[in-house]
Amino acid sequence: MLPRLRRAVGRRMGRVRRHLPAEVDGECVFCRIVEGRGEASVVATSDRAVAFLDLQPLTRGHVLVVPRAHVAHLAEVDDADGAAVWSLARRVAAGLRAAGLADGVNLLLADGAVAWQTVWHVHLHVIPRRRGDGLRLLAAWTRPDRGRLDATAERVRAALG
Repeated sequence: MLPRLRRAVGRRMGRVRRHLPAEVDGECVFCRIVEGRGEASVVATSDRAVAFLDLQPLTRGHVLVVPRAHVAHLAEVDDADGAAVWSLARRVAAGLRAAGLADGVNLLLADGAVAWQTVWHVHLHVIPRRRGDGLRLLAAWTRPDRGRLDATAERVRAALG
């Protein structure tokens, strides 16, 4: 979870998120769940993805959606698995609304240590939102001028090839 977000929610709720083990006996905890060998409160599955409740939810009903194939980073996810994760996340979001647990949903995917990824298996957070839930994103928002935005876009386009 985002550190500033974690601190804000932790203070509000009187608790702080603990870092849980990313591996158990040298195995990825999410792979164990996908294979049915790890404990999880599974919400939904598909042939290429699994959705289960987060052990330390930001809000009630916070779900993680993971591809069945073990990949550590977003760039490593093949298109079919990425589509399956997105499709299952959409189904979960609709289910959260239908269950009365969400009026809206935030999606968050942390990719890399600098982005606060702590389990090295790609996972998409589906975070149910309700008015007044106290969850907020603290950031130093900027407003670059069009020239800088265009230069950044060009740099990314060039890197894509």
